[in-house]
Amino acid sequence: MSETKYTEQHEWVRVDGDIATIGISEFAQGQLGDVVYVELPAPGKMLKQFAEAAVVESVKAASEVYAPVSGEVVEVNAALTDAPATVNDDAEGAGWFIKLKIADKGELAKLMDAAAYASFTKDH
Repeated sequence: MSETKYTEQHEWVRVDGDIATIGISEFAQGQLGDVVYVELPAPGKMLKQFAEAAVVESVKAASEVYAPVSGEVVEVNAALTDAPATVNDDAEGAGWFIKLKIADKGELAKLMDAAAYASFTKDH
């Protein structure tokens, strides 16, 4: 299993070869509360690092989800359309949002590892 990296906006990314699986962190889903809707990008869309990739809505708020790395959307988690609460149940597993074909693996160096993210969220 590959290492999970995190952004300051509370997205996570896990890389397998040249494919990045992306979602929101456990911390983020806890802050949002009950997720009621997820808007995902179309496959084939090109995303830039830290640009808006998706939208997640909860009973509390709507939030943008940003791409931790640049790349082309190769798959979306269509199951979230019918079961957005999966994000609350398993944010860093079955509740993933999109898979990207990574354009530049060097961008991963700009992200936090799990220990740095845990320290980052402890102060929030």
